[in-house]
Amino acid sequence: MALALQTFATVKDANAALKSAGTRYLGGGTLVVRAANEGDVSVSGLVRSTEPALSAIEVSGGKVRIGASVTMAEIARHPDLGTLAKAARAVGGPAIRNMATVGGNLFAPSPYGDFAVALPALDATVGTDDGDTPIETFLAGRDNSRAIVTSVSFMLPRAGSFRFLKVSRVKPKGVSVLSIAIVLEQAGNGTVSSARIALGCMADRPVRARAAENALLGKTLDQDGIAAALAAAATDRTAPITDPIASAWYRAEVLPVHLGRLLLG
Repeated sequence: MALALQTFATVKDANAALKSAGTRYLGGGTLVVRAANEGDVSVSGLVRSTEPALSAIEVSGGKVRIGASVTMAEIARHPDLGTLAKAARAVGGPAIRNMATVGGNLFAPSPYGDFAVALPALDATVGTDDGDTPIETFLAGRDNSRAIVTSVSFMLPRAGSFRFLKVSRVKPKGVSVLSIAIVLEQAGNGTVSSARIALGCMADRPVRARAAENALLGKTLDQDGIAAALAAAATDRTAPITDPIASAWYRAEVLPVHLGRLLLG
């Protein structure tokens, strides 16, 4: 199937072109090109933008802004983003990471989109021409979104506070059974003062484990301290997916095991 490709110098012009029926935005192409190759007849034209800000990474005063066209490989090797390197390297193999973009990862359905799981834990915002939107709000409405994502922004987590785990049957680049991202802050006495936990494959898109977060507050990171959080995580309004990799039942069963390992470090 032949596809028309239009390239625009600005996001504003590209957004206008996306109003045409059948058009899809082309970032790295790992999602939309595959869909077209597999016979998705709803895709008749591709739109892209070369606006420089889309490919920029800015780190200033602890705040990070990553352009939507930045690839996983660029994040993994950036000197100021070592904290996120593990999450970026969780996306496919080297060839995929050289193409897969931050913006595209936001739209990847489970069991893909491992990097996007890190963003709710980081309390990120998603930028478009209309302004910034909290990551959870964006993910909830992404299926109806037509505005081009321009960036994601967040505060760089304190050293040692961010944790990420991808569970896969095939290493190093297999599809996820589940993925977990955590940002923890501890008080001087070692108890948890704040916690943000995001889960992948426990719904059709990344979700927060709020009951587990609340259960950790004021607790120490030992077996007794995390027990309530692990029990809460398994019943935290999740809706695990079933696919050829794992059943919903299996994902729900192993979640507390892997969450516990990540919390205990």
